[in-house]
Amino acid sequence: MEERAENNQIIGSKKKNGTRKIIFGKYEMGRVLGQGTFAKVYYGKNTSTQESVAIKVINKDHVKKEGFLEQIEREISIMKLVRHPNVVELKEVMATKSKIFFVMEYVKGGELFAKVAKGKLKEDSARKYFRQLISAVDFCHSRGVFHRDLKPENLLLDDDGNLKVTDFGLSALPEQQRNDGLLHTQCGTPAYVAPEILKKKGYDGAKSDIWSCGIILFVLLSGYLPFQAENVMKMYRKIFKAEFEFPPWIPNDARRLISKLLVADPEKRISIPGIMRNLWFRKGFTTNPVSDSFEESTVEKSPSSSPPFYNAFELISSMSSGFDLSNFFVKNKKPASLFTSKCSASAVMVRLESLTKKLNFRVLSMKEFKVKMQGKVEGRKGKLAVTAEVFAVAPEVAVVEFSKSSGDTLEYNKFCEEDLRPALKDIVWSWQGESNCH
Repeated sequence: MEERAENNQIIGSKKKNGTRKIIFGKYEMGRVLGQGTFAKVYYGKNTSTQESVAIKVINKDHVKKEGFLEQIEREISIMKLVRHPNVVELKEVMATKSKIFFVMEYVKGGELFAKVAKGKLKEDSARKYFRQLISAVDFCHSRGVFHRDLKPENLLLDDDGNLKVTDFGLSALPEQQRNDGLLHTQCGTPAYVAPEILKKKGYDGAKSDIWSCGIILFVLLSGYLPFQAENVMKMYRKIFKAEFEFPPWIPNDARRLISKLLVADPEKRISIPGIMRNLWFRKGFTTNPVSDSFEESTVEKSPSSSPPFYNAFELISSMSSGFDLSNFFVKNKKPASLFTSKCSASAVMVRLESLTKKLNFRVLSMKEFKVKMQGKVEGRKGKLAVTAEVFAVAPEVAVVEFSKSSGDTLEYNKFCEEDLRPALKDIVWSWQGESNCH
């Protein structure tokens, strides 16, 4: 028996080697990998590429009834933002009349929790996983995403033993902060939750994630949780005071780092740049993990006779608005930080060159209607570097798109809003798409 989906895809079933297989579009769905309150996760395979995937199937009526549809939409937006080697990738989202399908990277190494359940890890293994966790969390924070449920059960391992953060269902974005700039929703797993969340007075999402990272590091090195008691209230009292003891086998330099992570006062808790400068964390590093690398190039001015052509269909697509799941996953889509101008491409290039001087940036390269510029001030992740490329749509219409080459994303967003937009307002026809400069 087959059911026709509203988007003309077919959901069907067949038997293969005695096992029932569900077919949805180009994906074949097999065994159940896990199950939660609102969803089941299945093993799947792309029948075109034979790539293994995990497919999370959510019941629409259930989440609507419980009032969680907005949360699902936010989770999709967040997973689109956090593309990182140590974060599980969301590849595609599809929907029928009754279900939503998240097609995700398949991480078959299982949960980090399974390793810890067997006992403490070796110091080098714990350091490796902790570094990858901090790298992923730092990336999320740079995009304004706070996980809020970090724990070993939400950390998966791939074939090569690399860590992948998953389950962004409880994650928050800056727009969820109240006027005081803090988050107020109580969420997370009791043993990993920061004391300021339990106090119900508002909390900084980034600092609460760092506390959870501290719990995880303690668990990796010890094999058990730092705050234990015969009941939850006694455990909470220990958490409020950050009252815990180290086992004798945790080395002193690791103890010093954990002691800076598990600080009850979030204002005194170590920051991610501080973690990355820590001697235990940095052991074995040959490069500075705090700043992104940026290969500087010499200025080479040799503009071509004509700029690259910007596909009109892409321009129209970038102007579309509204919440449409399919638009999140269009392959080869142009970055959304772009504007249209009624100036010629050559005139725009002249303006961009003068802009770099006005904004105290220096030109790293200028070639064929593309300019790379770098700020002179050190930021959170080194100097901010921006690339601008000019495309021709018509003789007197150009599209200019900006992207961050290196530096911190929040600093890039601020640069777009406070510097770039005002400086270019006289040549901008309109800013388009889901711009970081919004």
